[in-house]
Amino acid sequence: MALSKEVKCDKYEIVTQYKHIQCRTATIVKEDGVELSRTFHREVLTSDMDVSGKDAEIKGMAAALWTDAVKEAWAAKLEADAG
Repeated sequence: MALSKEVKCDKYEIVTQYKHIQCRTATIVKEDGVELSRTFHREVLTSDMDVSGKDAEIKGMAAALWTDAVKEAWAAKLEADAG
C-alpha cells in the first residue's frame, strides 16, 4: 500500500481587463496508483505581484499578458479604489 500526493496547477484562466491569472491547483491523493481524493484551491495573480517563485507557465503568461499598459491600468484602478 503506497500512498502518494500530487499537487499541480491543472487549470489556468485569464480574467478581467487587467489580465488577472487564475490558477486552480489540484491536490490528488492516490493509493497504489488509484485516486482516493482530489481537492482544489484557486489563486488569483495580479500584475502587481511577484511571480518569480511560480512555475514557468505562470511566468510566461505574466510576461506575455502584463504589459506596461495593463500594469498602469491596474495601478490606476487600485489608486481610484483607495479614494
